[in-house]
Amino acid sequence: MEAEKNERKRRKYERLMYLFIIGILSVLCGILAWQYSEQKQRANREIIIKEKVFVERDNVKADLLQLQQEYASLQTNDEKVRTELEAKKAEIARLIVEAEKNKDNKYIIARLRKETETLRTIMKGYVVTIDSLNTLNITLKSEKAKVIADLSSEQGKTQQLIKEKEDLQGVINTASILSASNIKVVGVKFRSGGKKEDETNKARKAQKLKIVFELGENKVAKKGNHDLYIRVMTPDGKELTETTDEAHMFKFNGGRGFYAAKETISYDNSIMSVKTYAGNADGFIPGKYIVEIYSDETVIGQTSVTMQ
Repeated sequence: MEAEKNERKRRKYERLMYLFIIGILSVLCGILAWQYSEQKQRANREIIIKEKVFVERDNVKADLLQLQQEYASLQTNDEKVRTELEAKKAEIARLIVEAEKNKDNKYIIARLRKETETLRTIMKGYVVTIDSLNTLNITLKSEKAKVIADLSSEQGKTQQLIKEKEDLQGVINTASILSASNIKVVGVKFRSGGKKEDETNKARKAQKLKIVFELGENKVAKKGNHDLYIRVMTPDGKELTETTDEAHMFKFNGGRGFYAAKETISYDNSIMSVKTYAGNADGFIPGKYIVEIYSDETVIGQTSVTMQ
């Protein structure tokens, strides 16, 4: 009897052990199945992410190639602008190579996308500048052609008339349009209640742009008050202005736009220095600012400044 009782206990113990082992194996199988599912899902997610990076790389590269063609189409006789355009085209070529080398790096591709958008914005500023230069050249050529035609029609008149027309030619050649030179643009921040200012090239620190230039001597220009307008193109292709209302608009080159600063000066036909400030209620962003000075609806000087 005692032996049967011990045998039953042994068999019961073995069944319990079998059930325990089966339970442990079931749990392990469940864990392994869950891990396999997680790894498979992770692998699928990585594949999807890489595919998206590849697509974005291709889009960025296509945009850069298009941008390269658009920059190549810009033509100007201005040596400074032409040099800047060549530098931008070289930069685009470098970005295309970088996009090709880093086709699976989402961080580099994202940076290249941002740089592409910045270059496109800068190109818009060049389009405006080149259009302004071309308009001025066309106007000057037209005026020159008219003067030559007038002089040709007056041949055969008395020597006195010829002398008067030669004098008139000299006046036309001198031109009555003011000219701005030695243009300097720099960001400034104010202290001591606005009584003192410090120059800075940091966009986030700058409170205003200070524009300093000289008006050249011009004996045939109108003496007295002249309105000078400062037009500033921001790195994102917008016109810098304190407010976008009619009060801050002016005419130039047959159109209208916003000015960033305005100065009314009393001109006595001699060299004079002018200083003005251009502010922006929304602050300044890093990049290149194109600055143009206008008088009598005509650009009389231009330059640029890059804020970091």
